[in-house]
Amino acid sequence: MIAVTVALIGFFSFVIMRVTSPQMTTLFTDLSVEDSSSIIKELERQAIPFELRNDGAIVMVPKDKVTRLRMKLAEGGLPKGGGVGYEIFDKSDALGSTSFVQNINHLRALEGELARTIRAIDRIQAARVHLVLPERPLFSREVPEPSASIVLRVRGALEQQQVRAIRHLVASAVKGLKPQRVSVVDEAGQLLADGAAADAANGGVSSDERRVGFEKRLRSEVESIVSSVVGSGRARVQLSADFDYNKVTQTSDKFDPEGRVLRSSQTREESSATADNRDGQVTVNNELPGNQRQDNATTARDQTKKSEETNNYEISRITKTEVTEAGRVNRISVAVLVDGIYSKNDKGELVYQARDKEQLDRIAALVRSAIGFDQKRGDQVEVVNLRFAEGPSALPINEPAGFMGMLQFTKDDIMNLIELVVMMLLGLVVVFMVVRPLVKRILSPDATASNNSPAPVPALPEATPAPTPGQNLIPGTNATAQMIDVAQVQGQVHAQSVHRVGELAERNPNETASIIRQWLSEPA
Repeated sequence: MIAVTVALIGFFSFVIMRVTSPQMTTLFTDLSVEDSSSIIKELERQAIPFELRNDGAIVMVPKDKVTRLRMKLAEGGLPKGGGVGYEIFDKSDALGSTSFVQNINHLRALEGELARTIRAIDRIQAARVHLVLPERPLFSREVPEPSASIVLRVRGALEQQQVRAIRHLVASAVKGLKPQRVSVVDEAGQLLADGAAADAANGGVSSDERRVGFEKRLRSEVESIVSSVVGSGRARVQLSADFDYNKVTQTSDKFDPEGRVLRSSQTREESSATADNRDGQVTVNNELPGNQRQDNATTARDQTKKSEETNNYEISRITKTEVTEAGRVNRISVAVLVDGIYSKNDKGELVYQARDKEQLDRIAALVRSAIGFDQKRGDQVEVVNLRFAEGPSALPINEPAGFMGMLQFTKDDIMNLIELVVMMLLGLVVVFMVVRPLVKRILSPDATASNNSPAPVPALPEATPAPTPGQNLIPGTNATAQMIDVAQVQGQVHAQSVHRVGELAERNPNETASIIRQWLSEPA
């Protein structure tokens, strides 16, 4: 009875607590210690029940109050994201602070706001930003460049495009900061981006990183298309790319002699005449004014006329300048190793069978199309069929998921299932330990009352012949004993009934006499 009482108290306590307790849901996740402490203080002030999980990083509240709490906490600036933003200037006393304190607060606010913005990117759990904004020294013509360093805690791995996006985001928010001056490191200490002023044309990505990224992308594409033919895990792909990182600038001039155009034309004409005097001598008399008639009397002996024409033509000219950037692909080499075909024989054993040449040629054609094969460039593709050291039994078999495979249980589903099982067990304990005994007790008086009711006297057994010496006497003896016991019980019941009737007659003599007279007056 003590065990039943304890079980009942535990069962009903659990049911009452389960029914009365509100359904909890997530308010915020991935909280820092500072944010979690501030949110808990606010929830305690409002007397709202809450639960903490994952060492305080997750806060659970009643489901019907989630929306209102989020709006209320957002009004108070929570969560802050583990950093200080521009709200640091909301409650500061500007009159009592120096310029040094104001500059430090501005730097802290800028770092906090950048960290919050970076955390909004997918796969990033936490971010910490450090900015270096040097001041220009006095009497210096050179201005030092600012720099930044970022530490990230990520889920999985970041793509190179996301890293470049983070660098450009920080560089655009800080005056004078270049993306090449931003270093990015993950929580494992792996350098995601170098801040050593890399080539701007490459976006801060080194040559090795470009080559590795190119090879990884092509390798995944080739392995994907080959695995779809030979099966998952039944192909190995190795790819090597040769890059030329020399930057070439080439300028060429081309002249077309047939394409002439008249640019300018110049014509020049000259004429001259030679005169001969009469005596052919030059004297004072000939030079006197009175001898002018003699000058007119001279006659021309020689006359010259000259004509000159100059034409300038333009010949068509084509100037072509070609700039070949660094990072050209010189050659691609691909090696593909595929496994054979496994089938079961009559005994149920796996039998290896090599792939035919036609199928290997088709796989090679697919690989050439995937990598952009160029024979002039010297690309090479080799597809070889060899048996793997690990058989198909050692590899994970992707069987089609049945009905149970469709059931994806979460942590909440498992907890609900455990609670349901516990309630069923307690219900069974209550049924077998409490309800069943109570039902038996309720039904036992009815059985006793039915036994106490007068029953017809059973007929005496007929005389049986004397048993032979080899006959068993036990069955008859048992039947007689049972009949005797029944007769004794009936006799006791009749005796008790007669005794009770006598007592009633002694207590009520008048009523007894009237009942007897009524019996006598009734016809037989």
